[in-house]
Amino acid sequence: MREHTGFLFRSEAFRLCTQSLRFLFALALLFVAFFLLGKAGFMLYNREAEPFTLRDLFDVWTHGLSMDLSTTGYLIVLPWLCCLVSLWWQDLPLRRVLLPYYVVVSLALSAIVVGDMVMYEFWKFKLDSTVFAYLHSTQGATSSVSSLFLVTRLSTFLFAALLLLFLLVRLTPQGLTSPARTLLRMFHTLLWLLLGGVIFLFIRGGWQESTMNVGAAYYSPRLYLNHAAVNPAFSLLSSVSKNKDFARQFQLLPEEQRAALFDGLYQHGDTTLTDTLLRTPRPDVLIVLVESFGGKFVHELGGLPDVAPNLSRLIPQGIFFDNFWANSFRTDRGTVSVFSGWLSYPTASLMRIPGRSAQLPSIAHSLAAAGYQCDYLYGGDIKIMGKRGYLVSTGYTRLTYDRHFTATEVNESKWGANDSVTSRRVLQLISRRTPGSRWHMGYQTLSSHEPWEVPYHRLDDKVQNAFAYTDHCLGQLIDSLRTLPQWDSLLVVLLPDHGSLYRSSYQDPEFFHIPMLWLGGALREPRRVHTLMNQSDLAATLLGQMHLSYTHLPWSRNVLSRGYTRPFVYATFPGGILLRDSTGTSVWDLGSRRPIVEQPAPSPRRVRQAQAILQTSYQQLGNMKK
Repeated sequence: MREHTGFLFRSEAFRLCTQSLRFLFALALLFVAFFLLGKAGFMLYNREAEPFTLRDLFDVWTHGLSMDLSTTGYLIVLPWLCCLVSLWWQDLPLRRVLLPYYVVVSLALSAIVVGDMVMYEFWKFKLDSTVFAYLHSTQGATSSVSSLFLVTRLSTFLFAALLLLFLLVRLTPQGLTSPARTLLRMFHTLLWLLLGGVIFLFIRGGWQESTMNVGAAYYSPRLYLNHAAVNPAFSLLSSVSKNKDFARQFQLLPEEQRAALFDGLYQHGDTTLTDTLLRTPRPDVLIVLVESFGGKFVHELGGLPDVAPNLSRLIPQGIFFDNFWANSFRTDRGTVSVFSGWLSYPTASLMRIPGRSAQLPSIAHSLAAAGYQCDYLYGGDIKIMGKRGYLVSTGYTRLTYDRHFTATEVNESKWGANDSVTSRRVLQLISRRTPGSRWHMGYQTLSSHEPWEVPYHRLDDKVQNAFAYTDHCLGQLIDSLRTLPQWDSLLVVLLPDHGSLYRSSYQDPEFFHIPMLWLGGALREPRRVHTLMNQSDLAATLLGQMHLSYTHLPWSRNVLSRGYTRPFVYATFPGGILLRDSTGTSVWDLGSRRPIVEQPAPSPRRVRQAQAILQTSYQQLGNMKK
């Protein structure tokens, strides 16, 4: 009798469990299939302007699948919750409860998918919060198309909505039988909570540090294919969450005063070079973005004497810019400043706003136009903070990241493959290049970052030791590159993404003081450059040395040209802005609206100039296409 009862107990548990799981799994498959068919429709609809192959469609499906699963995770949260409630609510009418939700979801998803497909023909960017501006007045939009156009598109929308609603209702059982035994209900509740954790992982995009973002689907040099891979519902909701009227933020000065103060600060003027640093105008270019390596770790900038002995050894061998200042406080901002020659913002990250970051100029774009192959290497998660989308859209055609390293290599560090592993890969990739073949590589280190765990033990202080490890790896990389035939035509640019908060704060101006060192056989001779300059000035300065145009870089100045007549640096951090020029340094607090640092003496003009730059930068950001 006991065995028979146990069998019934197990049989009932299995039946109830599989009934709910089948329902939820079928629902998820339907949503994913809807998105995949929507992407196929998107590409077919736009095939005349953007031809594609079956392989392109397959790549779009596979590279966008993780975002489709994330969006599906959001959509099945309510059905999952209803299944959980039904365990303790006898005979919950599941289909009747979910019907209103299904109606809303069917209409919304169909409108988004069909609207994205149709509007891309006109907008050439993914459906985003811009659409809501047109909902207030549709006359302008409808008057530009025929009645037949409207009827066919609306019919497609209604057909898709009704079909999706029909399938959702058919897949949903009338109700789910609640287990009779309390112990069995508790078992099912635990199981369903665990399933909720799995759904949460799908929503956030997996276990990795980065959460799901629009740039995660970017994979191709063709922006259209990246757009096709992006889930339109995710893109729309993401843009709504980031939608701010940037142009109206930080209206600190009357417009006439702002314009007068800003005039001439970023004009290119005379592009004639005042100094020539290179032996050849077309060197191969390796730019190494060094994590957090601020001036406090560089003895030559007044920092600690024993953290970076390799950098100290290399400085006399290259061109050292000792009055070089970061634009920002975070990697996502610093990356854009370095590679796009762009300013930073205290409240916004361009890298995280794909609709705007895709419009940015870049060193890679300029070099690609001159015949360069442009690659990027990072040992961690390339999707973090929208990095992948930014890199692909700004001209990097081949990305090397954590998936291209072994699991052992990646798991040695919280953030990914450590600097010794990635620097060896950089050396390996460069050794395969033909000397002088016109290539550019961006390489980003990651070991000098919390939690400061590195396979190196020279200094007792854990933080200092992590930076010493990065210095050690960079020293070995440069020494090894020097032995290659590629060295003679190579320019290596070493610079940090931002400073370090080690024994410091954002309010400390020295946080932004960072080193930049140029090395390689392409240099004429070693020297020091004392010119005051920002990270964002690297792009124009480098392109100027290569005799390439940089007039399309509005925020980047060629500091080695005759047009650079007003040296100053500008930086931002959460809650504040900094401006430094020949008269001193001012740091202005955005919250209290007052200066918090004035060195060596107060300067109202420095503060007003910083406010003018801040206000102008947000006006420009607000006026960019969304």
